[in-house]
Amino acid sequence: MKNYTLLFLLLAIAQLSFAQQPNSKSYHYKIDLNEVNNDQLQVELLTPKFKENIKTFHLPKIIPGTYSIYDFGRFASNMKAYDKRGRELEVTHPTPNSWRIYKAKKLKRLVYTVDDSWDDEGENHVFEPGGTNIEAKKNFVLNNHGFFGYFEGQQRRPFFLDVKKPNNFFGASSLKKALSNSSRELLVAKNYNELVDAPVMYANSDNKTIRVGEADVLISVYSPNKIITADYLADLLDPLLQAQREYLGGKLPVDRYAFIIYLTDGFTFSGGYGALEHSYSSFYVLPEADPEQIAQTIVDVSAHEFFHIVTPLNIHSEEIHNFNYSEPEMSQHLWMYEGVTEYSAGHVQVKHGLMPTEDFLEWVAEKVRGAEKYKDELPFTKMSSGCLHQHKDQYLNVYQKGALIGLCLDVKLRILSDGEYGIQNLMRDLARTYGKDQPFVDEELFAKITELTYPEVGDFLNRYVAGTAPLPLQELLAEVGIDYAPEKTVKEITIGGLETAIGVNYDTGEFFIADESKLDEFGKAIGFKAEDQIVAWNGTEMNFENVNEVLGGFVMGAKEGDAFSATVLRNGAKKELTTKVIAASVAKEHVFSVAEKPSAKQEKLRISWIDR
Repeated sequence: MKNYTLLFLLLAIAQLSFAQQPNSKSYHYKIDLNEVNNDQLQVELLTPKFKENIKTFHLPKIIPGTYSIYDFGRFASNMKAYDKRGRELEVTHPTPNSWRIYKAKKLKRLVYTVDDSWDDEGENHVFEPGGTNIEAKKNFVLNNHGFFGYFEGQQRRPFFLDVKKPNNFFGASSLKKALSNSSRELLVAKNYNELVDAPVMYANSDNKTIRVGEADVLISVYSPNKIITADYLADLLDPLLQAQREYLGGKLPVDRYAFIIYLTDGFTFSGGYGALEHSYSSFYVLPEADPEQIAQTIVDVSAHEFFHIVTPLNIHSEEIHNFNYSEPEMSQHLWMYEGVTEYSAGHVQVKHGLMPTEDFLEWVAEKVRGAEKYKDELPFTKMSSGCLHQHKDQYLNVYQKGALIGLCLDVKLRILSDGEYGIQNLMRDLARTYGKDQPFVDEELFAKITELTYPEVGDFLNRYVAGTAPLPLQELLAEVGIDYAPEKTVKEITIGGLETAIGVNYDTGEFFIADESKLDEFGKAIGFKAEDQIVAWNGTEMNFENVNEVLGGFVMGAKEGDAFSATVLRNGAKKELTTKVIAASVAKEHVFSVAEKPSAKQEKLRISWIDR
C-alpha cells in the first residue's frame, strides 16, 4: 500500500496557505501607518469581483454595543473607484454612509481618505472606545468600522487587512494574523461582523499575555507617560479573571482574549471614559493616573466587559446575529446584555472575595440611587427596543435598573431553588441552549427562561421587565438576610464637603472655598476658610484637567488615620494645612446592610448568593 501521508499533508498546507491569502472572492484592504497626512490615512481596497453593474459601498451608521447613531461615513472622503487599467469609474454619494459605484463589473480598486473620530469637534461625538485615532508615530486605534466598509449584500466574504507599520509598533488585537513581521501584518477576518468585532491598536505599547484556564489573555496598554505597565495590570486583573472563570463554571467560552487599553493624559472630546465590549476583546479609553487611584475603576470596567463573552457572544437575539449596520433594529433584551453583565461584574467580586460585602451592598445602593434618575414606569423591554430614538435618554438605565433586574432575578432563582440555582446557572443553560451561532427570537426568550427554570420566573419577567411594576428589591433582599433603610447616617471617606462648598473661577481655572458652612467634619478638620484658593490636594497640584482624578482617587484610596495635607493661597500667601483623614458623617438614601440576627433560611440563602 502506498503512503500518501506526505502528499495529503502538503495539500493541506497548500489549502491552508491559500485560505489565509486574499483572492478574488475576498476584501483586501491596504493601509500604511507610516504615511499620515494632516491626521488622515489613505485606505485602499482591492475589491472582490462582482456580477452587477451597480454596487453600493457602505460604512456603518451604527455598530453593535454603542446603541447610538454615529454615521461613520462622515469620516471618509475622496472616494475614488478604478478598473484594472487604472481608469476611474463613476461614484456617487447618495447618503452619508454609502457610495454607489457604476460599471462595478470592472471595479478593481477603491481608494479613499479617512479622518479619525477622536479629533472630531462636532456635536455628535463618537464615544472614544468605539472610535478611531490617528497619532502619527505614536498611536493608531483601528476600530475597524471607522476605516473599512463593505458592499451591500457582501458582508459575509472574508476580509484581509494588510497593514504597514512602524518597526517598533505592536498590533494588539484578537484577530488572527496570517503574516506578522517588524514592518507589516496581514490580519484575517472571516466576515464583516468579525472584522467590526475586533479592534486593533498599533503603538509602541507594553504587552503581556497571561493564561486563564485554557485561554491566552493579552493585556496591551498604551500609557504615554509610562505610568501604568502591562505587568501591573496583569497582577491586578489576574485574580479577577481567575474568579470569572470559576464563576462561569471553570471554563471560559473563548480560547483567546485581548484587553486593549489606551490611557490618555488629556481630555476626550466626548467628555467620557470607558470601554466597548467585543466577543474576544475589549477596548478601553481611561485617564492616565496614579495606578492606585484608578485600580478599582479598571477592575470594575474590565469585569463588565470581560463578561460579555457570555452575552451577547453566546446568548443573543436575531437582531444582533444579523446586525444591520445601516438600518438597525434593536433587541428588547438590554436588561440581559448590559444589565445582567453589569450585575455579574459586581457579583463575581463579592462572591469570590475580591470585594467586601459592605462595599458590594453600597454598590447595590448606588444602582438604586442611579436608577431614580430614569423613568421607572417605562417597561424595560420597550426602552430597549426604542433606545436609539424615542427612549435614547433612558438608555443608561441599563447599568442601573438593568443591574438591579439581574440581582433580583438571581435572588428570586435562589429562593425558588433553596439556594441551588442562580443567575450563573441560568446563563450557562441559555448558552448551552443557543450558543454563538444560534440566535434566539426576541419574543420567545421569556418563555425559554421559564421553561428552564420556574413558572414564577416567567411571572417575574413579564411583570417587572416587560411590565411597569417597580422591582421588589427590598422584599427579595429581606429573604436573603439583607436589611434596608430608606435613609441612614453613615461614616465614609469624603472630600471634605467640597462638592457643595467649592467655587470655580472659570476665567482663571482656580478653585476656592465659596461656602465654608458646607464643609463636613473632614473639611473643617483640614482647616479650610472662606476664600481659600486650593492649590494642591494631598501633595498633588489640582487643576481643571485632573480635579476628578485627584479627588476621586483620594476617596477610593484613602483610609481613616492617613496623613493628609492641602496647600491653599490665603490672603495672597501659600499655607499648608495638615491633619489626618477622618471618616465624615454622611446622610445617605437607600442603605443596605447584613441583618444582625438572620434566620437559618436567610443565612443559607445569603451564603448561596454572595459567598462561595
